[in-house]
Amino acid sequence: MGEVTPTQQQTPSRLVFRTPATAVLGALLFIVTATPFAAASPWLLLTYLLPVVAIVAVLRLRTTATADGLVARTMFARHDLPWSDIRALRVSERSWVRAVLASGKEQPLPSVRTRHLPALAMISGGRLDDPSEPPAASDEPQEPADEPPAEKAVSADET
Repeated sequence: MGEVTPTQQQTPSRLVFRTPATAVLGALLFIVTATPFAAASPWLLLTYLLPVVAIVAVLRLRTTATADGLVARTMFARHDLPWSDIRALRVSERSWVRAVLASGKEQPLPSVRTRHLPALAMISGGRLDDPSEPPAASDEPQEPADEPPAEKAVSADET
């Protein structure tokens, strides 16, 4: 077997984006601290539902990326998204990422953030553009960003 040199990159076979399992500790701490409050009345026992839902969400919500596509697991469903069905990725104001499908529908990708886009581009095998890479150099000269773009005059011969 050949050795991998530092200049070579190994592409993983799959990436899993999920909330760290240590987040369950926060929900367990909430259960402990809510116990005196919940013991005050039988109806207040419903406060235990909040940490239980949080634990289920931490364990269930995830997005798995493979060479074949994405698998988005929500609380109650699993969505298989082959790369051929994904037209683009849309980033919301809060850095959440959604897959825009060929049908125009948007599918949320749980636990995927803007910082994960280069990893998604890598595992997609070139089907998605890496936003962290600079744009390809074009033959046209670029104007400096500090100055406003110069107006181009159009002569009557060009119209």
